[in-house]
Amino acid sequence: MFWGYSLAYSRTANAFIGDLANFGLKDVMSAPSPGSPLIPEIVFCLYQMLFCACTVQLVIGGSFERGRILPSLIFAFCWATIVYCPIACWTWNANGWLFNLPSLDFAGGGPVHIASGWSALAYAFVLGKRVHKGDTHGKPHNTTLVFLGTVLIWFGWFGFNGGSALNGSIRSMIAAFNTNTAAGFGVLGWVTVDYIRTKGHFSIVGACSGAIAGLVGITPAAGFVSVWIAALIGFLTAVVCALMKDIDKWLRIDEGMDVFKLHGIGGMCGSFFTGIFAQKWVSALDGASQYSGGLDGVGVQIGRQFAEICAISSYSFVVTCVLLYALKYIPFMHLRVTEEAEMIGLDLDQFFDEQIGDWRLASMTMSRLSDLNFNLNSTTLRVRRIHAFNLVRSLLIMSQDLSRSHPPLVGPRQGAAERDAADI
Repeated sequence: MFWGYSLAYSRTANAFIGDLANFGLKDVMSAPSPGSPLIPEIVFCLYQMLFCACTVQLVIGGSFERGRILPSLIFAFCWATIVYCPIACWTWNANGWLFNLPSLDFAGGGPVHIASGWSALAYAFVLGKRVHKGDTHGKPHNTTLVFLGTVLIWFGWFGFNGGSALNGSIRSMIAAFNTNTAAGFGVLGWVTVDYIRTKGHFSIVGACSGAIAGLVGITPAAGFVSVWIAALIGFLTAVVCALMKDIDKWLRIDEGMDVFKLHGIGGMCGSFFTGIFAQKWVSALDGASQYSGGLDGVGVQIGRQFAEICAISSYSFVVTCVLLYALKYIPFMHLRVTEEAEMIGLDLDQFFDEQIGDWRLASMTMSRLSDLNFNLNSTTLRVRRIHAFNLVRSLLIMSQDLSRSHPPLVGPRQGAAERDAADI
């Protein structure tokens, strides 16, 4: 709203970054948009703003279970300005150097997925590993929510890819159809790898990861390939991402949300496959563009896609690291929570309203423990305090399960919780 749209899409931009001609959405109203003369510029601006917002959310995933909220918000504003906007200008502005190369990116394989994947990896690298990585905390919290979230993402991706045609042509419908096809075959690809790896077992989380990998892989190619090629891209991308399961161990970077594995690697695969499989007849369906890939006789397109991958990967990783290190040494801008806060969980440390579960019992129990003169400056006693809280959390979860089938017969709920805390 301030300068982001202007830096990415101003008509007077150079090959690398826009100017402030549209600062504060100046002259961004009913005029034909830079992306399509069929759409008012204010609609195009809103659509691209949502792209940016989704990308920033992915990047913040690199701070999983250890990043402070306030610094991440300031980082998000700075990252969108100096990382996302220049890359969007390179890729989608008519004056951008990748646009004129040309590299093929229909809906954001580079600016959204490759950039967010490498930036999330940089965030995790700067923060360091979680203190409890590898124990039960590392398991999926709630597979039901993972499944429901995947369904919502899958549905939203129809607008993400189909809408990137910026018109109502057959090409936009092909892009939407390709989106669904790639997601479905992505599930098959990941589940196949899991089935072989575990010798006959399946995983709901793996299936959901496969769907996301397929969606990411088809994003740059959605408006350039046929449905059958989309199926192949979704399947291959998911297989590659699934085979990268242990990439955190290889890199020795704790990126627990798998943003790099799914979006970074998936985006690079999708961009590379676009250079191979892009078909002229598909891009010509809207009458505005005709692009071919390696199998259509334009082998140099593979090199162009490789140039896009290298440029976006290196720029996003290096600049994100520099930005985070700069913020890290600003007073009151500590990027990471304390060790104790990490152990008890960010829900209790950073928020006052727990989203899942009611931790009042645990909070009151911790207060009781503090009354017993636990010395937080003593390492041994602090570890005992953390272990005590984890025990309380486990007991609380069990008590919540029991309370659903055996509600208290007498007394107010708050009083019962206080008594339970005192007993523990």
